[in-house]
Amino acid sequence: MGIAILALEDGKVYRGRSFGAEGERYGEVVFNTSMAGYQEILTDPSYKGQIVTMTYPLIGNYGVNEEDIESRRPFAEGLVVKECSKIASNWRSTKTLGDYLRENMVMGIEGIDTRDLTLHIRQSGELKAVLSTIDHDEERLVQKAKNSRGLIGVDLIKEVVPEKGYAWNAKGRYRVVALDCGIKLNILRELEKNDCRVMVVPAQTSGREILEMRPDGALLSNGPGDPAAAPYIVKTVRELIGKTPIFGICLGHQMLGQAFGGKTYKLKFGHHGGNHPVKDLKTGKVAITVQNHGFCVDIDTLDKKEIELTHMNLNDGTLEGMRHKKLPVFSVQFHPESGPGPNDAKYLFGEFVRMMKNAKIKI
Repeated sequence: MGIAILALEDGKVYRGRSFGAEGERYGEVVFNTSMAGYQEILTDPSYKGQIVTMTYPLIGNYGVNEEDIESRRPFAEGLVVKECSKIASNWRSTKTLGDYLRENMVMGIEGIDTRDLTLHIRQSGELKAVLSTIDHDEERLVQKAKNSRGLIGVDLIKEVVPEKGYAWNAKGRYRVVALDCGIKLNILRELEKNDCRVMVVPAQTSGREILEMRPDGALLSNGPGDPAAAPYIVKTVRELIGKTPIFGICLGHQMLGQAFGGKTYKLKFGHHGGNHPVKDLKTGKVAITVQNHGFCVDIDTLDKKEIELTHMNLNDGTLEGMRHKKLPVFSVQFHPESGPGPNDAKYLFGEFVRMMKNAKIKI
Protein backbone atom coordinates (compact mmCIF):
# COMPACT_ATOMS: atom_id res chain seq x y z
CA MET A 1 0.00 0.00 0.00
CA GLY A 2 1.51 3.26 -1.17
CA ILE A 3 0.78 6.89 -0.50
CA ALA A 4 -2.53 8.30 -1.74
CA ILE A 5 -3.48 11.97 -1.69
CA LEU A 6 -6.92 13.56 -1.83
CA ALA A 7 -6.69 17.23 -2.81
CA LEU A 8 -9.69 19.58 -2.87
CA GLU A 9 -10.12 22.65 -5.07
CA ASP A 10 -10.15 24.99 -2.06
CA GLY A 11 -6.62 23.92 -1.04
CA LYS A 12 -7.49 21.32 1.60
CA VAL A 13 -5.31 18.20 1.27
CA TYR A 14 -5.51 14.77 2.92
CA ARG A 15 -2.68 12.22 2.85
CA GLY A 16 -3.47 8.56 3.36
CA ARG A 17 -2.82 5.05 2.11
CA SER A 18 -3.98 3.52 -1.15
CA PHE A 19 -6.05 0.33 -0.93
CA GLY A 20 -7.52 0.25 -4.43
CA ALA A 21 -6.28 0.86 -7.96
CA GLU A 22 -3.28 3.04 -8.69
CA GLY A 23 -3.52 6.20 -10.78
CA GLU A 24 -5.39 9.47 -10.66
CA ARG A 25 -9.13 10.20 -10.66
CA TYR A 26 -11.19 13.36 -10.60
CA GLY A 27 -14.63 13.94 -9.13
CA GLU A 28 -16.79 15.88 -6.74
CA VAL A 29 -16.13 14.66 -3.19
CA VAL A 30 -19.32 13.76 -1.29
CA PHE A 31 -20.09 11.98 1.98
CA ASN A 32 -22.43 9.03 2.49
CA THR A 33 -23.92 8.40 5.95
CA SER A 34 -24.77 4.69 5.45
CA MET A 35 -23.16 2.26 7.89
CA ALA A 36 -23.12 -0.53 5.31
CA GLY A 37 -23.90 -1.10 1.63
CA TYR A 38 -20.59 0.06 0.17
CA GLN A 39 -20.88 -2.41 -2.72
CA GLU A 40 -24.31 -1.10 -3.74
CA ILE A 41 -23.01 2.45 -3.42
CA LEU A 42 -19.96 1.81 -5.61
CA THR A 43 -22.08 0.20 -8.34
CA ASP A 44 -24.81 2.86 -8.35
CA PRO A 45 -24.35 4.72 -11.69
CA SER A 46 -25.60 7.90 -10.00
CA TYR A 47 -22.14 8.16 -8.36
CA LYS A 48 -20.42 8.67 -11.71
CA GLY A 49 -18.24 11.75 -11.39
CA GLN A 50 -18.07 11.54 -7.59
CA ILE A 51 -15.53 10.46 -4.98
CA VAL A 52 -17.47 8.92 -2.10
CA THR A 53 -16.50 9.39 1.54
CA MET A 54 -18.04 6.91 3.99
CA THR A 55 -18.74 8.54 7.36
CA TYR A 56 -18.83 5.19 9.16
CA PRO A 57 -15.20 4.55 10.20
CA LEU A 58 -14.73 0.83 9.40
CA ILE A 59 -15.66 -0.29 5.89
CA GLY A 60 -15.17 -3.63 4.12
CA ASN A 61 -15.56 -6.08 7.01
CA TYR A 62 -18.14 -8.25 5.21
CA GLY A 63 -16.30 -8.24 1.89
CA VAL A 64 -17.85 -8.27 -1.55
CA ASN A 65 -20.19 -10.80 -3.19
CA GLU A 66 -21.68 -11.45 -6.62
CA GLU A 67 -25.25 -10.52 -5.69
CA ASP A 68 -25.24 -7.07 -4.06
CA ILE A 69 -24.57 -5.02 -7.17
CA GLU A 70 -26.68 -2.29 -8.72
CA SER A 71 -25.20 -2.20 -12.23
CA ARG A 72 -22.72 -3.95 -14.50
CA ARG A 73 -19.66 -2.40 -12.76
CA PRO A 74 -18.62 0.23 -10.20
CA PHE A 75 -19.11 3.83 -11.39
CA ALA A 76 -17.85 5.85 -8.41
CA GLU A 77 -14.54 7.56 -9.17
CA GLY A 78 -13.07 6.69 -5.80
CA LEU A 79 -13.77 5.59 -2.23
CA VAL A 80 -12.57 7.38 0.92
CA VAL A 81 -12.65 5.57 4.29
CA LYS A 82 -11.10 5.88 7.72
CA GLU A 83 -10.12 2.21 7.74
CA CYS A 84 -10.61 -0.58 5.21
CA SER A 85 -10.90 -4.01 6.79
CA LYS A 86 -8.25 -6.44 5.60
CA ILE A 87 -10.45 -9.35 6.67
CA ALA A 88 -13.71 -10.17 4.86
CA SER A 89 -15.98 -12.25 7.08
CA ASN A 90 -19.36 -13.23 5.62
CA TRP A 91 -20.73 -16.48 4.22
CA ARG A 92 -21.54 -14.80 0.91
CA SER A 93 -18.21 -13.02 0.56
CA THR A 94 -16.05 -13.91 -2.45
CA LYS A 95 -13.29 -11.30 -2.11
CA THR A 96 -12.13 -8.32 -0.08
CA LEU A 97 -13.16 -4.76 -0.84
CA GLY A 98 -9.60 -3.87 -1.74
CA ASP A 99 -9.37 -6.71 -4.27
CA TYR A 100 -12.72 -5.64 -5.76
CA LEU A 101 -11.53 -2.05 -6.21
CA ARG A 102 -8.29 -3.13 -7.84
CA GLU A 103 -10.04 -5.54 -10.21
CA ASN A 104 -12.43 -2.78 -11.32
CA MET A 105 -9.83 0.02 -11.50
CA VAL A 106 -11.45 2.07 -8.72
CA MET A 107 -9.20 4.06 -6.43
CA GLY A 108 -9.44 3.90 -2.63
CA ILE A 109 -7.80 5.91 0.13
CA GLU A 110 -7.78 5.07 3.85
CA GLY A 111 -6.11 6.42 6.96
CA ILE A 112 -7.47 9.96 6.78
CA ASP A 113 -9.79 11.76 9.20
CA THR A 114 -13.14 11.26 7.47
CA ARG A 115 -14.92 13.18 10.25
CA ASP A 116 -12.87 16.26 9.45
CA LEU A 117 -13.49 15.81 5.71
CA THR A 118 -17.24 15.44 6.24
CA LEU A 119 -17.42 18.56 8.40
CA HIS A 120 -15.38 20.43 5.81
CA ILE A 121 -17.84 19.45 3.06
CA ARG A 122 -20.81 20.48 5.22
CA GLN A 123 -19.28 23.91 5.80
CA SER A 124 -17.77 24.56 2.36
CA GLY A 125 -20.16 22.57 0.18
CA GLU A 126 -19.30 19.70 -2.13
CA LEU A 127 -16.00 20.42 -3.87
CA LYS A 128 -14.13 19.26 -6.94
CA ALA A 129 -11.25 16.97 -6.00
CA VAL A 130 -8.50 14.75 -7.30
CA LEU A 131 -7.39 11.42 -5.83
CA SER A 132 -3.87 10.40 -6.80
CA THR A 133 -1.21 7.79 -6.08
CA ILE A 134 1.16 8.96 -8.83
CA ASP A 135 1.54 12.68 -8.12
CA HIS A 136 2.57 13.73 -4.60
CA ASP A 137 2.91 17.46 -5.26
CA GLU A 138 0.11 18.96 -3.19
CA GLU A 139 0.02 22.38 -4.87
CA ARG A 140 -0.11 20.80 -8.30
CA LEU A 141 -2.90 18.45 -7.23
CA VAL A 142 -4.98 21.33 -5.87
CA GLN A 143 -4.62 23.11 -9.20
CA LYS A 144 -5.66 19.93 -11.01
CA ALA A 145 -8.77 19.77 -8.85
CA LYS A 146 -9.60 23.39 -9.68
CA ASN A 147 -9.20 22.69 -13.40
CA SER A 148 -11.35 19.53 -13.42
CA ARG A 149 -14.79 19.64 -15.05
CA GLY A 150 -17.02 19.12 -12.00
CA LEU A 151 -20.72 18.28 -12.31
CA ILE A 152 -22.57 21.50 -13.13
CA GLY A 153 -23.67 21.56 -16.76
CA VAL A 154 -22.17 18.14 -17.49
CA ASP A 155 -24.24 15.32 -19.02
CA LEU A 156 -22.88 12.21 -17.33
CA ILE A 157 -25.88 10.09 -18.29
CA LYS A 158 -24.38 9.25 -21.68
CA GLU A 159 -21.28 7.91 -19.92
CA VAL A 160 -23.14 5.26 -17.90
CA VAL A 161 -25.98 4.10 -20.16
CA PRO A 162 -25.46 1.17 -22.57
CA GLU A 163 -26.18 1.82 -26.24
CA LYS A 164 -28.86 -0.85 -26.57
CA GLY A 165 -31.96 -1.69 -24.59
CA TYR A 166 -32.84 -5.07 -23.18
CA ALA A 167 -35.71 -7.06 -21.73
CA TRP A 168 -35.33 -7.50 -17.97
CA ASN A 169 -37.93 -10.26 -17.57
CA ALA A 170 -40.42 -11.98 -19.85
CA LYS A 171 -43.40 -12.42 -17.52
CA GLY A 172 -45.68 -9.95 -15.80
CA ARG A 173 -49.17 -8.54 -16.18
CA TYR A 174 -48.09 -4.92 -16.64
CA ARG A 175 -45.80 -3.83 -19.46
CA VAL A 176 -43.37 -1.19 -18.19
CA VAL A 177 -40.80 0.65 -20.28
CA ALA A 178 -37.95 1.85 -18.05
CA LEU A 179 -35.99 4.82 -19.37
CA ASP A 180 -32.41 4.03 -18.36
CA CYS A 181 -30.54 7.13 -17.21
CA GLY A 182 -28.28 5.02 -14.98
CA ILE A 183 -30.86 2.65 -13.56
CA LYS A 184 -30.23 0.63 -10.40
CA LEU A 185 -30.94 -3.07 -10.75
CA ASN A 186 -33.04 -3.12 -7.60
CA ILE A 187 -35.59 -0.89 -9.34
CA LEU A 188 -35.98 -3.61 -11.95
CA ARG A 189 -36.14 -6.32 -9.29
CA GLU A 190 -38.94 -4.47 -7.47
CA LEU A 191 -40.90 -3.96 -10.68
CA GLU A 192 -40.62 -7.67 -11.40
CA LYS A 193 -41.82 -8.50 -7.89
CA ASN A 194 -44.84 -6.30 -8.53
CA ASP A 195 -46.00 -8.28 -11.59
CA CYS A 196 -44.37 -6.02 -14.18
CA ARG A 197 -42.77 -7.13 -17.44
CA VAL A 198 -39.95 -4.64 -17.99
CA MET A 199 -38.23 -3.41 -21.12
CA VAL A 200 -35.22 -1.18 -20.44
CA VAL A 201 -34.39 1.45 -23.08
CA PRO A 202 -31.45 3.89 -23.30
CA ALA A 203 -31.87 7.48 -22.13
CA GLN A 204 -31.75 8.77 -25.72
CA THR A 205 -34.96 6.90 -26.64
CA SER A 206 -37.74 9.25 -27.79
CA GLY A 207 -41.22 9.41 -26.37
CA ARG A 208 -42.62 8.25 -29.69
CA GLU A 209 -40.46 5.13 -29.65
CA ILE A 210 -41.54 4.34 -26.09
CA LEU A 211 -45.24 4.79 -26.89
CA GLU A 212 -44.88 2.52 -29.92
CA MET A 213 -44.07 -0.28 -27.45
CA ARG A 214 -47.60 0.20 -26.06
CA PRO A 215 -46.57 0.24 -22.40
CA ASP A 216 -48.96 0.19 -19.48
CA GLY A 217 -46.58 2.61 -17.78
CA ALA A 218 -43.18 4.29 -17.98
CA LEU A 219 -40.48 4.36 -15.31
CA LEU A 220 -38.00 7.25 -15.30
CA SER A 221 -34.84 6.08 -13.57
CA ASN A 222 -32.14 7.55 -11.40
CA GLY A 223 -28.89 8.73 -12.94
CA PRO A 224 -25.79 10.91 -12.48
CA GLY A 225 -24.90 14.53 -13.02
CA ASP A 226 -26.76 17.76 -13.60
CA PRO A 227 -30.40 17.19 -14.65
CA ALA A 228 -30.42 20.52 -16.48
CA ALA A 229 -27.69 19.20 -18.80
CA ALA A 230 -29.99 16.62 -20.44
CA PRO A 231 -32.80 18.52 -22.21
CA TYR A 232 -33.33 15.59 -24.58
CA ILE A 233 -34.72 13.55 -21.68
CA VAL A 234 -37.03 16.39 -20.64
CA LYS A 235 -38.33 16.41 -24.23
CA THR A 236 -39.01 12.66 -24.03
CA VAL A 237 -40.85 13.06 -20.72
CA ARG A 238 -43.06 15.80 -22.16
CA GLU A 239 -43.96 13.46 -25.02
CA LEU A 240 -45.03 10.81 -22.49
CA ILE A 241 -47.06 12.97 -20.10
CA GLY A 242 -50.76 12.32 -20.57
CA LYS A 243 -50.11 9.34 -22.85
CA THR A 244 -49.11 6.72 -20.26
CA PRO A 245 -48.78 6.49 -16.45
CA ILE A 246 -45.35 7.69 -15.27
CA PHE A 247 -43.30 6.96 -12.16
CA GLY A 248 -40.10 8.97 -11.69
CA ILE A 249 -37.29 8.13 -9.26
CA CYS A 250 -34.47 10.52 -8.27
CA LEU A 251 -33.15 11.93 -11.58
CA GLY A 252 -36.48 10.84 -13.09
CA HIS A 253 -38.19 13.08 -10.52
CA GLN A 254 -35.96 15.99 -11.55
CA MET A 255 -36.70 15.38 -15.24
CA LEU A 256 -40.42 15.41 -14.50
CA GLY A 257 -40.01 18.65 -12.57
CA GLN A 258 -38.41 20.27 -15.60
CA ALA A 259 -41.02 18.81 -17.94
CA PHE A 260 -43.69 20.46 -15.77
CA GLY A 261 -41.93 23.81 -16.24
CA GLY A 262 -39.92 23.78 -13.02
CA LYS A 263 -36.21 24.30 -12.50
CA THR A 264 -33.50 22.40 -10.65
CA TYR A 265 -30.67 23.72 -8.52
CA LYS A 266 -27.55 22.32 -6.87
CA LEU A 267 -27.61 21.60 -3.15
CA LYS A 268 -24.75 22.89 -0.99
CA PHE A 269 -24.06 19.30 -0.01
CA GLY A 270 -26.22 16.54 -1.44
CA HIS A 271 -28.24 13.82 0.21
CA HIS A 272 -26.25 10.58 0.24
CA GLY A 273 -27.09 7.81 2.68
CA GLY A 274 -29.64 5.38 4.04
CA ASN A 275 -31.10 7.35 6.94
CA HIS A 276 -32.91 10.39 5.53
CA PRO A 277 -36.35 11.13 7.06
CA VAL A 278 -39.08 12.00 4.55
CA LYS A 279 -42.61 13.04 5.47
CA ASP A 280 -45.65 12.02 3.44
CA LEU A 281 -47.62 15.28 3.40
CA LYS A 282 -50.96 13.51 2.94
CA THR A 283 -50.71 10.90 5.72
CA GLY A 284 -48.21 12.62 8.00
CA LYS A 285 -46.17 9.43 8.18
CA VAL A 286 -42.37 9.59 8.13
CA ALA A 287 -40.27 7.10 6.17
CA ILE A 288 -36.54 6.57 6.56
CA THR A 289 -35.21 6.59 3.03
CA VAL A 290 -32.18 5.92 0.85
CA GLN A 291 -30.97 8.99 -1.01
CA ASN A 292 -28.29 9.89 -3.52
CA HIS A 293 -28.64 13.24 -5.24
CA GLY A 294 -26.82 16.55 -5.40
CA PHE A 295 -29.52 18.49 -7.26
CA CYS A 296 -33.12 19.28 -6.34
CA VAL A 297 -36.35 20.54 -7.91
CA ASP A 298 -37.11 24.12 -6.88
CA ILE A 299 -40.53 24.09 -5.20
CA ASP A 300 -41.21 27.73 -6.04
CA THR A 301 -40.92 27.10 -9.80
CA LEU A 302 -43.72 24.50 -9.95
CA ASP A 303 -47.31 25.38 -10.86
CA LYS A 304 -49.25 24.43 -7.72
CA LYS A 305 -52.52 24.50 -9.70
CA GLU A 306 -51.32 21.41 -11.57
CA ILE A 307 -48.75 19.86 -9.25
CA GLU A 308 -49.37 18.54 -5.73
CA LEU A 309 -46.37 18.32 -3.40
CA THR A 310 -46.46 14.88 -1.74
CA HIS A 311 -43.22 14.42 0.21
CA MET A 312 -40.83 16.68 2.10
CA ASN A 313 -37.32 16.14 3.46
CA LEU A 314 -37.35 16.73 7.22
CA ASN A 315 -33.65 17.59 7.38
CA ASP A 316 -33.72 20.62 5.11
CA GLY A 317 -37.29 21.07 3.84
CA THR A 318 -36.46 20.24 0.20
CA LEU A 319 -38.94 18.61 -2.17
CA GLU A 320 -38.99 14.81 -2.07
CA GLY A 321 -42.12 13.95 -4.05
CA MET A 322 -44.87 15.30 -6.29
CA ARG A 323 -47.94 14.22 -8.21
CA HIS A 324 -49.94 15.67 -11.08
CA LYS A 325 -53.42 16.57 -9.87
CA LYS A 326 -55.21 15.21 -12.95
CA LEU A 327 -52.86 12.93 -14.87
CA PRO A 328 -51.44 9.54 -13.73
CA VAL A 329 -47.97 10.89 -13.03
CA PHE A 330 -45.96 10.92 -9.80
CA SER A 331 -42.35 10.92 -8.67
CA VAL A 332 -40.06 10.84 -5.66
CA GLN A 333 -36.57 12.21 -5.10
CA PHE A 334 -35.52 9.35 -2.82
CA HIS A 335 -34.97 5.66 -3.70
CA PRO A 336 -37.96 3.43 -2.84
CA GLU A 337 -36.10 0.36 -4.12
CA SER A 338 -33.53 0.74 -1.29
CA GLY A 339 -30.40 -1.28 -2.10
CA PRO A 340 -28.88 -0.53 0.36
CA GLY A 341 -31.10 0.81 3.07
CA PRO A 342 -34.50 0.56 4.76
CA ASN A 343 -37.58 -0.75 2.98
CA ASP A 344 -40.02 1.91 4.25
CA ALA A 345 -40.81 3.28 0.78
CA LYS A 346 -41.19 0.10 -1.28
CA TYR A 347 -44.97 0.54 -1.19
CA LEU A 348 -44.59 3.13 -3.95
CA PHE A 349 -44.09 0.38 -6.52
CA GLY A 350 -47.52 -0.91 -5.52
CA GLU A 351 -48.92 2.59 -6.06
CA PHE A 352 -47.43 2.60 -9.56
CA VAL A 353 -49.11 -0.73 -10.31
CA ARG A 354 -52.47 0.53 -9.03
CA MET A 355 -52.08 3.61 -11.18
CA MET A 356 -51.47 1.45 -14.26
CA LYS A 357 -54.41 -0.80 -13.36
CA ASN A 358 -56.80 2.12 -13.08
CA ALA A 359 -55.42 3.84 -16.16
CA LYS A 360 -55.92 0.68 -18.23
CA ILE A 361 -59.64 0.85 -17.45
CA LYS A 362 -59.98 4.57 -18.21
CA ILE A 363 -57.68 5.04 -21.19
